[in-house]
Order: sequence, then structure tokens, then C-alpha cells
Amino acid sequence: MINGSATAASLHLLPHVTGSSIAEEKSFGSAMASQQERENFVFVAKLAEQAERYDEMLDAMKKVANLGVDLTVEERNLLSVGYKNVVGARRASWRILSSIEQKEEAKGNESHVRNIKEYRQKVESELFNICTDIIALLDEHLIPSASAGESSVFYHKMKADYYRYLAEFKAADDKKEAAEQSFKAYEAATKVAEADLTPTHPIRLGLALNFSVFYYEIMNSPERACHLAKQAFDEAISELDTLSEESYKDSTLIMQLLRDNLTLWTSDIPEDGVTEDGVKENSGKTAAVEDAESLDFDIDEGYNCLFHNLNYGFWMQFAVKAKRYLNKHDGIYVNSEVKACHYLNA
Repeated sequence: MINGSATAASLHLLPHVTGSSIAEEKSFGSAMASQQERENFVFVAKLAEQAERYDEMLDAMKKVANLGVDLTVEERNLLSVGYKNVVGARRASWRILSSIEQKEEAKGNESHVRNIKEYRQKVESELFNICTDIIALLDEHLIPSASAGESSVFYHKMKADYYRYLAEFKAADDKKEAAEQSFKAYEAATKVAEADLTPTHPIRLGLALNFSVFYYEIMNSPERACHLAKQAFDEAISELDTLSEESYKDSTLIMQLLRDNLTLWTSDIPEDGVTEDGVKENSGKTAAVEDAESLDFDIDEGYNCLFHNLNYGFWMQFAVKAKRYLNKHDGIYVNSEVKACHYLNA
């Protein structure tokens, strides 16, 4: 027979479970589940990238970003690569359609022009949705969650890039608004980069490259584009001896892009800088090398291996070295001055 005191004593041997400990266990289990879910999304994104199914890659990484966590370097690059491929294909389509539309207008084929315009507007709608989608993701989750200067620069630069893509095809006030937002984001990224990143850091160099392309392509200011690119190049050159072996190839790659853009752009600067009526002259612009997305290492669709007058033998060698960063798709774009070997990023 067991008496009451013995029963009471035996109760002390049982674990003491409180409401708070149960809550902690649930929280731990939830965290473990979230981590597993996060890893699964990343795995699916990598799988989709290998299969070149970039829309699905993008969907998987958006789910990671929506968790409200600071992404790892690998995760943010997967997200960026997904968006760049999805938007890059449509940017290329838009350029092709715009070129065909101009040719048909010159021929006076009004029915063709109407059809092309409708098709171009469809592509523009897709571009708008993609760009506003990533900008919202950056504003609501990624930028607020960024805990380090490097991440902050990466995301603000990304925001600026997608506003720049909007400015490429928007018109009038919409174009002006997109350009202003792009400029603000580039400025914000530059402020953090100058404070937290060395002049040779690939992300800081990639930011300078893209910001200079913004000045050249969107603001039609080769003077400011050249000034920014030269300043970034010179600052990096002065600190080359501090480059780590890990980032040496990436940094020097972007520096080469900066240098060659300078070579291309200086020919677009009038000797007096302005026309008689005070308007900057920038007609017949030479195609710019744009968008090294930053390490680790994502190259934007605008990455061009240029054969300027077919005399840049360097670019052939450069293309071979760079191709390991890029995917297998290529197309040829030609204008009167430049033949460009255009690779889409991986």
C-alpha cells in the first residue's frame, strides 16, 4: 500500500513543466521547421537555376526573402540571378522590338507598326511587374533586414538598377520619376559603400560601374559618367596592393569594364561639352558595358563583350575568362560603330 506522503514525494521526480517551457519548445520547433523550409527553398532555387527555369528559381528565392531574415551571400546572389534572368530576357525582347518598330516606321508600314507596338507594350507590362515586384521586396523585407554595410549596398544598388530598368522604357513623367528614384537609391548605396567598403571591394566597384551607366544611358551625361567611372577606377588602382586573393579576379574584372567604358564614352563628349543652345549632345551613343552585379558574382544581362571597330583583340580573351560567370545564351547586337557579343548571366 502506498501512502499519501510517498505519492507526494514521487511527484518530485517528475519533470516540472511550465507554460513558458512549452512555449519555448514550440518556438524552437517552429524555428527548426523554418530553417528546414528555408534550406528547401534554396535547394529548389539551385535546381531551377541548373535547369534554366528562372521563373521557378525566382519564386523559390522570393519565399526565402519573405521570411524577413537577412539573406546569406549565397541566398542574395541566387535571388539576384533569378531576377536578372527573368528581367534580362524581357529587356532584350524590348530592345529588339523597339528596333524593329523604328525600321517599320521608317518604311511607313503603319499596320506593322501597330502590331509591333501592341507586342512591345505587352513586354513593357511584364517588365513593369517584375521591376515593381523586386522593388517592393527590397523595400519591405531585404533592406530593413540588412545587418551589414555590404548587404545594404547590395540591396540599395539592386533597387537602383530596377528603377533604371523602368526608366529605360517609361516615358515623360513616369520616366522622370523612375530616374529620380534610381538616382536616390544609387546615392544611398554610394554613401554606405564609401563608409563601409574599400575602393577595391567588388560590390563597391560594381556599384560605381552601374551608377556611371545610369548617368550615361538614362541621364545622357557622358561627362558625369566618365567622372564617376574614372574616380572609382583611380581609387581602386591606388589600393590594388590591399586586394585579397579571394576578390582579386572579381575586382580587376570590374575595373577593366570601368576602363573600357571610359574609352568608349570619352568619344561621346563634345569638345565644348554642350551644343549652341546649351543642350548636351549625346547622339549615336556607343553601347556601354554595364552591370557587373557585384560579387559573389552575378553579372547582369547588360554585360557586353565589345569588339569596338573589331579591333579590341583583348575582348576575345576577356570573353573566355568571363564566360564562366555567365550562362550559355548569347545573341548578337550590331550598330554602326560597335559589334557586341552579348551574354546573358547565369
